[in-house]
Amino acid sequence: MSTRRHIVHALTTAALLAASLGITVVHAQSAAPAAFPSKPLRFIVPFPPGSGTDTSARYFAKKLTEVTGQSVIVDNKPGANGFIAVRAVQSAPADGYTVFVGSNSTLAVNAALFKSLPYDPVADFAPLTMMMRAAALLIVPSQSDYKTVADLVAAAKAKPGQLNYGAGSAGYQLMAEAFNDATRIQAVHVPFKGASEVVSAVTAGTVQFAFAEMTSAQEMVKAGKLRALAFASEQRSPTLPAVPTATEAGLPGFTAYTWVGAMVSAKTPKAETDKLASLLTAIERLPETREFYERLGAEVMNGGPEEMRTFQAAEIKLWKRIATSAKVEQQ
Repeated sequence: MSTRRHIVHALTTAALLAASLGITVVHAQSAAPAAFPSKPLRFIVPFPPGSGTDTSARYFAKKLTEVTGQSVIVDNKPGANGFIAVRAVQSAPADGYTVFVGSNSTLAVNAALFKSLPYDPVADFAPLTMMMRAAALLIVPSQSDYKTVADLVAAAKAKPGQLNYGAGSAGYQLMAEAFNDATRIQAVHVPFKGASEVVSAVTAGTVQFAFAEMTSAQEMVKAGKLRALAFASEQRSPTLPAVPTATEAGLPGFTAYTWVGAMVSAKTPKAETDKLASLLTAIERLPETREFYERLGAEVMNGGPEEMRTFQAAEIKLWKRIATSAKVEQQ
């Protein structure tokens, strides 16, 4: 019966989405020609499995399959600050069947961190929809002597340049550098390929602290395998209510968020771009999408192509200002 209920749920979701978009779902036995998309799609993700970006890609892929009947492959291409994934998108046919599920790192922060990029995060992409936003957790090993942010800062000041922080992307690197600047400490950056690797490194004590995605770290915190010193948001998290906000922990006004959005190559024809944007934005607006992200300690972001472009421009400006303030040398 559980399988039957799952099938009914999937068909109902597909029907509701289709109705909202004014499209007809073509079943396998129908001989009617299929409109776009008429073959499998690929979501390219610049991080390994386990990150908020990957989790978002897999959720939207599942929902897109339900409404279109086409399978969606999630293709993880981590490393090189997202450059590998971007090149994969740029080298694929610009026909709408390859979607880049990117984050604040690849779509905004890289523009602040690098003197020159092998891609233009604005000109090379056409935005489709915004997906989610999540505040970061400041985490340390569970066996660490650091019980509070003040403990961590005091230790770092006592041993300048000897504490390490892990970062799975450019975004998390700049969060930590902003933390260094705000607390006047000198912690050293240790790069990783993604959030899951950072969480593992902090758990093992390989690095002393990190800013990590709520979506990838909260279960480890709940299990007592990590200690969260602060939640970098204006409000405490409903899923980790005992963790103080950064302001409560002694960092007034300090916030740090990651976000995820979908884009295609700017060379993609408008018809296919518009159709994908409509499909993905409809998924974003489903009540179950909001509930899905709330369970992960994140929040759904509402906005189609125009809102995403405006938001991206503001984010690039924000991270450039943070990089300048923290005196981060461009790579």
